[in-house]
Amino acid sequence: MAGLSAWFWNERFWLPHNVTWADLENPAPGVEYPKAGHLFTALPLALGIFVVRILFERFIAGPCARSLHIHQGAGRRAQPNAVLEKVFTSITKNPDSRHLDGLSKQLDWEVRKVQRWFRHRRNQDKPSTHTKFCESMWRFTFYLCIFTYGFQFLWQSPWMWDTRHCWYGYPYQVCLYHYYVTELAFYWSLMFSQFTDIKRKVRGTLITCLLDQIATDTPQLQLSAAKMTNYAKYQRLCDFLFIVFSVAFFITRLVIYPIWVLNSTMFESWAIVGPYPSWWLFNVLLLVLQVLHIIWSYLIARIAIKAILRGKVGNDVRSDIESSSEDESASPTQGFKTSPHPCKGENGTNGHCASAKARAQNHNSW
Repeated sequence: MAGLSAWFWNERFWLPHNVTWADLENPAPGVEYPKAGHLFTALPLALGIFVVRILFERFIAGPCARSLHIHQGAGRRAQPNAVLEKVFTSITKNPDSRHLDGLSKQLDWEVRKVQRWFRHRRNQDKPSTHTKFCESMWRFTFYLCIFTYGFQFLWQSPWMWDTRHCWYGYPYQVCLYHYYVTELAFYWSLMFSQFTDIKRKVRGTLITCLLDQIATDTPQLQLSAAKMTNYAKYQRLCDFLFIVFSVAFFITRLVIYPIWVLNSTMFESWAIVGPYPSWWLFNVLLLVLQVLHIIWSYLIARIAIKAILRGKVGNDVRSDIESSSEDESASPTQGFKTSPHPCKGENGTNGHCASAKARAQNHNSW
C-alpha cells in the first residue's frame, strides 16, 4: 500500500523541478502549504457539513418554505399491484404500446388505466417542490458564504490585479487553507447525500484554482435564488434572477475564466515556472471544463430564447430534472390552455388547478 501511495504521489509528477514534498513539510508559523493529506482532512468536515445541511433544511429552510405556502405534498400514489410493480422495477418505467396492450389484457384493465398507474408510480419517486426549495436554499446559503469569504481574501491579494503573482515563488505560497478545505468538504458531502438529492444531469495550481472557484461559484448564487423564487411562484422575480444568472454565467465562464484563469495557468505559468508532468494534466482538465462551459452556455441561451418567446422562464436543462408530478400528469394535455390563475394548496403546485386538469382530461376524451 505504501508503494502504491509513493507511486501515485510521485513528486516528479506533481511538483515542479527541484521541489519535493519534504520541502513543503515545515512551513513558517501561520503558513500552510498544500499537502496530499488535505484531501483526507476534509472528510470529517464533510460529515459535519452534511449534518449541518440536515439541520438547516429541517429548522431553517423548511419553515421558510412553509411561510411561502410551499408544503410537503403527499401526491397521488399508485394503487398496489404486484404485476405492474415488477414491470416498473425490473423492465421499464415507461412502457411502450406493446407492453401497455399486453398488461391491459393480462390485468383486464383499460390501457388508459395502465398508463395512469405508471404515471402515478413515476411521480412517487419525484421530489416534491418543498424538497427542491430546501435543497436550493441550502446551496444558495453555502455559495453565498463561501463566495463572500473567498472574494474578501482575493480582493486583498496581489494576484487579484496581476495573475502573474500566482506563480512567483510557486509552490511556496500562502495557501487559502480554510477556503479550499471547506470547498472540498462541501463536495465530499455531496457524495454522502447523492442518494437523497435531486437527480441531476452531468455537470461540471492551487491559488489559480481560487480564481476558478470564484468564477464558478458566482452564478450559482443567482441560479439557486432563481429556483427558490420559481418554487415560491414569484415568476417576475424568477425571470429577473434568471437574467442576472445568465449574464453572470456568460461573463464568468466565457470571459473571465478563459482570459483570467486559462491565460494564467497555460501561458504565465509556462513563462515563470515552466511545464512539468502534472501541469499538462491540470491544463487539459481546465480546457475540458471550458468546453463544458460552452455547452452549458448554449443550453442556457436556448432556455433564454424560449423564455423570451413565451414570456416565462422554463426548466434549467443544464442542471436539475425539475419536472414535478403535476408536470408529467399534465403532459397528455399539452396544447390545451388551462386557467392562467394558479390555485392555492396542494393542487396548485406548479400553477395547475385541479379543475383545469379535469377540464383538460375531458377535452382529451372528446
